[in-house]
Amino acid sequence: MVLDKGIAKKTAELLLQINAIKLEPENPFTWASGWKSPIYCDNRIMLSYPEIRNFVREEMAKQVENLYGKPDVIAGVATGAIGIGILVAEALGLPFIYVRPEPKSHGRQNQIEGNLASGQTVVVIEDLISTGKSSLNAVRALKESGANVKGMLAIFTYGFPVATTNFEKEEVELHTLSDYEHLIEQASETHYVKESQLKTLLQWKSNPQQWK
Repeated sequence: MVLDKGIAKKTAELLLQINAIKLEPENPFTWASGWKSPIYCDNRIMLSYPEIRNFVREEMAKQVENLYGKPDVIAGVATGAIGIGILVAEALGLPFIYVRPEPKSHGRQNQIEGNLASGQTVVVIEDLISTGKSSLNAVRALKESGANVKGMLAIFTYGFPVATTNFEKEEVELHTLSDYEHLIEQASETHYVKESQLKTLLQWKSNPQQWK
């Protein structure tokens, strides 16, 4: 759920400017899942741009406080959200931890890195939501460690119905700075894409698994 339309469009504009999000309907990308897609998103790129990462940091920190007050801990989902998670925690003056996809196979075999006490309130930071599977895996690990997960805040979501279903099933509240709907609106208004490309982008969103 996007909280502020203006912030959603501004975030989309900035991510397009630095090619953190690429729209290439004529030369589709192949995701790890095998899906063909006219969009590719790598929000980690924004860490290399101080003004943009500061914008994202401040807006995410502001939204965390508006939604949840100050939690005890900020958690980032490894690896994509470690950088932005640290920035948000720093902006709020809070401890930071991160969650691996699975426990390490050696050493202390930690899945959660950092200090987390049972019962502490946690807000999870994520960079990108597709199906939500890896994000919710991190939430489950935190809950199993005794954390009180208040919700998750991500930079961007594709807005797939399967993600909505997965988050509802796990009873995890999700908010994002921007989403596919506002991205396409911004790309159209700024003539980042042509009218013919816009049609393709909308077709993909309606059935991404079967799109060619």
